[in-house]
Amino acid sequence: MQKSDFFFELPEELIAQTPLEKRDGSRLLCIDKNTGKLSHKHFSELPELLRPGDLLVMNDSKVIPARLLGTKIPGAAAIEFLLLERKELDIWEILVKPGRKAPAGARFQFGGGLLTGEIVAVVKGGNRLVRFEYQGDFYSVLEQIGRMPLPPYITEALQDNDRYQTVYANEPGSAAAPTAGLHFTEGLLERIRGHGVNTAFVTLHVGLGTFRPVKAENISEHTMHAERYHIPGETADAINRTKAEGGRVIAVGTTSCRTLEAAAQEIGIDGGIKETEGSTEIFITPGYEFKAIDGLITNFHLPESTLVMLVSAFAGYENTMRAYRAAIEEKYRFFSFGDSMMIV
Repeated sequence: MQKSDFFFELPEELIAQTPLEKRDGSRLLCIDKNTGKLSHKHFSELPELLRPGDLLVMNDSKVIPARLLGTKIPGAAAIEFLLLERKELDIWEILVKPGRKAPAGARFQFGGGLLTGEIVAVVKGGNRLVRFEYQGDFYSVLEQIGRMPLPPYITEALQDNDRYQTVYANEPGSAAAPTAGLHFTEGLLERIRGHGVNTAFVTLHVGLGTFRPVKAENISEHTMHAERYHIPGETADAINRTKAEGGRVIAVGTTSCRTLEAAAQEIGIDGGIKETEGSTEIFITPGYEFKAIDGLITNFHLPESTLVMLVSAFAGYENTMRAYRAAIEEKYRFFSFGDSMMIV
């Protein structure tokens, strides 16, 4: 398929710039992937739309304040680091602006010296590897001096950093939120569990590759950015038990979906999902045969993005394009702080 097959006109006013006052107050567009039927709900109605015995699998990765503003040592030349992935204990792969100021060996300071870093290598694509020095816990230092790395389409300042975290965020490491989970509240999760629906967690640390545009017109030529994931043993057991008992495994977000499908692709599904961790570049497009999930909860994504391609693979291309047209006509809110859809 061609990239242009996934283009749609989106009015700028439908791009949600700020979160709703109530997380679960967002709208929910439901798609029956077998019939293509659409229905308009609210996210707070989710417990009644699920079945006892279903399993929601959520990504518990936590967004770190990965944007660092600092200066070169010696001197005062301004620099910006964006943390992408922890490679070793104190070595991270980063984006740097401006890159010309950051050759191997260059040193920088942040937060008045609370954090210093030295460029140790320039890697593929112009990213850098940096070795940090600090006192105490690295993530505690980041909380003091870092800024949340909001997506480029959000131009308004975030008033509360917690609104760019899920209520179940636990494992620090993401450069962007797994946004399908932003709609859940503790109260809604209690109602879901009270309805006989189980919950389980995986971890996939979201990199900026999630925003990387598809440049090749033939989508088969696009290469995904690798992301680290982990499926705990208790989650693997819950998935296998749900399958054996005839329940549905519903991924909350494309990151949870990619985690489960990557594991199923890597180790096979015949003997069940197993505890595993690794790195995945899985690129799911129409024609992909899903092995692990039976349902998907996700937000509305950018035109021509890898995420809308994944949704089209699961819901069906025509169903997805029709749903997006309906969402635009009904003035749903799009992207990270926008409304949601459920496909079963």
